[in-house]
Amino acid sequence: MKIIYSIDEMRDQSRQAKDEGKVLGFVPTMGCLHEGHLSLVQRSLAACDFTIVSIFINPTQFGENEDLETYPADLPGDRRNLEALGVDVLFLPSHRQIYPDGYKTFVSVEDITTRLCGKSRPGFFRGVATVVLKLFNIVQPDIAFFGEKDRQQLQVIQTMVRDLNLQVSVAGLPIVREPDGLAMSSRNVYLSPEQRPSALALHKALKTAAGLVKNGETSANKIKETMRRIIGREKHAEIDYISVCDTQTFADKESIDSRALIALAVRVGKARLIDNCIVERN
Repeated sequence: MKIIYSIDEMRDQSRQAKDEGKVLGFVPTMGCLHEGHLSLVQRSLAACDFTIVSIFINPTQFGENEDLETYPADLPGDRRNLEALGVDVLFLPSHRQIYPDGYKTFVSVEDITTRLCGKSRPGFFRGVATVVLKLFNIVQPDIAFFGEKDRQQLQVIQTMVRDLNLQVSVAGLPIVREPDGLAMSSRNVYLSPEQRPSALALHKALKTAAGLVKNGETSANKIKETMRRIIGREKHAEIDYISVCDTQTFADKESIDSRALIALAVRVGKARLIDNCIVERN
């Protein structure tokens, strides 16, 4: 596995691979890789001729009083895992390279970023869209892989790619869960043994909600109230939002007429956890 720190060298490497007729797969990450990340890498390795993984903790997607300074990192472990899988390039740009002195340009995807995580984390998706566009411009991938746990982020990136006519396909892959059902996240390391049971309430609430829909419940308010009761029983859990919404626009629904996204964000101690599922009426 080749490790590249320079933007210019990364561009040269991608150009060389494309000149050789290779299909480039790309997995952008912020590191502290778990099985969810590695499932994206494995899909890229299976689908593409040349796989690039980036690790960059992006400061512009963190708000005031968020965990930028303490975000989990394990670069030695990440390198071992990626090398064992057979990744071709690990790209490790510095903050100064991505955001040099005097940096003033940002990308804003409208409307869909005002809801769910965008409502509770102002500026978050501006930071995400900006860094992903920069990485796409540097790496020039043919296919980029993202997880559906961050479903709103996936939609934001797909929208940006469509609207800006970028020549990259964006693939979304299913959520990977721990054996107990908790969606894998780098922030799971924040959970203490006492807090871990409270974190399981997210998946439990989603499973209960999906069961209600399967049994004919259509009222979004009733579904959300049931989920609130489940999470409210956990002393370490504090709800940020629970939403029953459109799968594309994330606009709230009053009732489920066909297909809907059920999404939630919950703080458990220091960890802000998100999860979601799509439900359909029979």
